[in-house]
Amino acid sequence: MHVDLSGPPQTMLATLYAKALDADSPHSILHDQYAKSAVDRLDYDWSQTTITRRSAPAVAARSAHFDLWVGQFVAAHPRSVVLHVGCGLDARVWRIDPGPDVEWYDIDHAGVISLREQVYPAREHAHLVAASVTDPAWLSDIPADRPTLLIGEGLTMYLTRDDGLGLLNRVVARFSSGELQFDAFSRAGIRAQFTNAVVRRPGSRLYWGIDSPADIAGVVPGLRLLAALPVVEAATFKQLPWPYPLMGRVMSSVPVLRRMATYHRYAFGAV
Repeated sequence: MHVDLSGPPQTMLATLYAKALDADSPHSILHDQYAKSAVDRLDYDWSQTTITRRSAPAVAARSAHFDLWVGQFVAAHPRSVVLHVGCGLDARVWRIDPGPDVEWYDIDHAGVISLREQVYPAREHAHLVAASVTDPAWLSDIPADRPTLLIGEGLTMYLTRDDGLGLLNRVVARFSSGELQFDAFSRAGIRAQFTNAVVRRPGSRLYWGIDSPADIAGVVPGLRLLAALPVVEAATFKQLPWPYPLMGRVMSSVPVLRRMATYHRYAFGAV
């Protein structure tokens, strides 16, 4: 099937292709056969993503990190809601394989959701929501009677600060308890976006830089910090092949580079 996307939605194709390449590797990190199957079904010039076999493992490692955190949440809360915002073509619901009392919502633009419907099978208790994540309306259809996780991988940097904080505030205000999990670039990382071919080539733009947990917990009432981990210090990053370990050691020794990309995890309510 032919793919016709531009701007931020197109970057999800780079993420998907990286996971497919990783799945083919004898040293696969994510083992995402769903991504491989999706790539095989889509009519697209994958060279446009600028992803190579050398760069693919870093993308897979990010998803593996969030799979760990999401898995921890649904194990602790077997009756819960997961809001996978800016889901793209990520197959996380199949990788996590939550139990029947988890209601899972994949939320993204209509064109992305249409592609999901074509490349992935339907799944009981997994719902597709065609909407902008910044539109307040879609939240009103989500049940608010159980612990709720918002997971946003590769999302915050594409939002403006006002839109991003608005989303987080609405989730915390609507649900009585849960977690927020997402990755972020620092403001220095946002300024360096011209070096990122995955962002630059489709004409995308990054906006929101988050320098510290205070940028979130200090302005979203009711949050408690659980973790703010530099990407280069995550266990999944340390599993990457050469030369990533060397790059991680160098970046960890320079404060501005150490915090350029971080994983954030916050709790709210009685969880």
